[in-house]
Amino acid sequence: MSRELLALQVVPGKVLRISLPDGRVSTLLHDAGPAPDGIVVDSGVVYWTTMGTPLVDPETPGEAGQDFSRRDGGVHAMSLDDGSRRDVVPTGALTTGKQLTGDGAGTLYWGDREGRRVSRVRVDGGGPTDLVVNRAEDGILAECVGVAVDPVRGHLYWTQKGPAKGGKGRILRAGLDLPAGESAEDRSDIEVLWQDLPEPIDLHLDGGRLYWTDRGAPPHGNTLNRAPVPEPGATGQTPEIVADGFTEAIGLAVDSREGIAYVSDLGGHLRAIPLPDGPAAGREPREIAALDHPLTGLCLLPEPGLPEPGLPDPEQT
Repeated sequence: MSRELLALQVVPGKVLRISLPDGRVSTLLHDAGPAPDGIVVDSGVVYWTTMGTPLVDPETPGEAGQDFSRRDGGVHAMSLDDGSRRDVVPTGALTTGKQLTGDGAGTLYWGDREGRRVSRVRVDGGGPTDLVVNRAEDGILAECVGVAVDPVRGHLYWTQKGPAKGGKGRILRAGLDLPAGESAEDRSDIEVLWQDLPEPIDLHLDGGRLYWTDRGAPPHGNTLNRAPVPEPGATGQTPEIVADGFTEAIGLAVDSREGIAYVSDLGGHLRAIPLPDGPAAGREPREIAALDHPLTGLCLLPEPGLPEPGLPDPEQT
């Protein structure tokens, strides 16, 4: 069982450490960089992405007036043992770092929203590779956000959220490696699994199911969803809404052993959602923390002797 969780605070950028039993919040890292969004822990190291500093239109209030198209995002790392820090992908090497995940074998994957791509790199910074690069002319429909990997079956999953509250979101799948002779711009193995979703954001793959948050318009948006992973060539079944009523749902961490999903939102809320068919079935959802700042990415911290939560588990994939 994981007793703690890491959450990203957007502004000012921080990595928070949250006790799950009592909701106690402490700050693990005070200066995580501009607009941190995706986070994962692997082998005692915390990795996270930053979106960069937006250009702000003073005439347009709120998130709609923020332009993240400058190429100033990055992927960063900090040791949990001694606090030492480094850049895995230096600031400016990507545009807008979104959800981050790992394959449990030393490779990180992330969505780059305004960069309209999904990329990977080894944890030592080597082998940077774009796996998906969408056409610039497709605009916001081509922006990639959430990402999950299945290293056993060799699959990459990602979300393209579409316009805000636009009902044009998609979840897609491709191989973890580029087909022979193809580039990230023209790969032929991309499958659209779900389309016309409100606004899908972060993904989590657990066994035969995909889980995702959606920050779109109710009743199907601002929800936690799940559905069976489709067979090759098939499209996805109608998603099951596991929970709703969030305030712009973003971050997602699933503890399959405990049967609980954790969801953060831009309202600063962190909720624990018992899964209908897990060990916690029948319990009521619980608010763990309510903070004054928006929250984005989540990941669980492992207890000694247990597999890293949030990374692919060979027993489950």
